[in-house]
Amino acid sequence: MIKVVIIYSDKVMEHFKNPRNMGEMEDADAVGEVGNPTCGDLMYIYIKVKEDKIEDISFQTFGCGAAIATSSMVTEMAKGKTLDEALEITRKDVADALDGLPPIKMHCSNLAADGLHKAIEKYREKQK
Repeated sequence: MIKVVIIYSDKVMEHFKNPRNMGEMEDADAVGEVGNPTCGDLMYIYIKVKEDKIEDISFQTFGCGAAIATSSMVTEMAKGKTLDEALEITRKDVADALDGLPPIKMHCSNLAADGLHKAIEKYREKQK
């Protein structure tokens, strides 16, 4: 049997143990839902928008520690930004803000950024 050890940065562990902005937002203006069927992670990113800025943001994530940490980080990165600024947050930005992720866990940062982008897209569709 081969044992794989995954080493996370201190920032990843901090956001996993003490996630920011966690929880369902009942009055969200839009929700981005993303998942990865391979690993089973499922993520919801909730946004509240005022004057084209993300006034409030939260998440619910069902998955590994890296998925929770990236969800927490992306909410911190996006809060207070305009929708266009938030759309510029990339998968790499999320991973870099956490001082990196092991290659086997990079898909988690993809989910967080993708969930944010989906929430913004849904918000904009509702505004048309």
